[in-house]
Amino acid sequence: MTPFRRVLLVTVVLLTCVGCDQITKMAARNHLAFSQPTFYLAGIFRLQYMENTGAFLSFGSAFPSGLRFWVFTILIGIALVGMVVVILVHRSLSPTDITGLSLTAAGGIGNLIDRALNNGAVIDFINVGVGSLRTGIFNIADVAILAGAGVVIFLGFHRRRRRCVRSK
Repeated sequence: MTPFRRVLLVTVVLLTCVGCDQITKMAARNHLAFSQPTFYLAGIFRLQYMENTGAFLSFGSAFPSGLRFWVFTILIGIALVGMVVVILVHRSLSPTDITGLSLTAAGGIGNLIDRALNNGAVIDFINVGVGSLRTGIFNIADVAILAGAGVVIFLGFHRRRRRCVRSK
């Protein structure tokens, strides 16, 4: 992949994901923040506004605010910059690798923007499940992170399996 196409792919994924994430969070803040949860498809989907000062499933929300700032804003910010640099310069990455890693970085950037603009908190508003079996409350950035990680993990298993078949 040429450097121009690599930069273009990364830019499109980052701008699209971060843009969608921030637009949906703005809509959640404007329409869900002061209302009761809204249910769709017989309760499978629930929209409910929540501000999360921690990470995944509120991990770290009980940390002192200074520690949360350093871990979830500064360290994660540095890691995301490093990740984007690796995506842009590592020549052996396939377009699918680049897309998966860019999705993960985009989700991290979306949540980092929230922390910077929302006093260290991330806006979450989506909940999925049936009855008492439900996910935690999440956002579009979280979906991008999981989708990107899923692509990278799937590719890793697929490549490893292909290498094992070839070596037999």
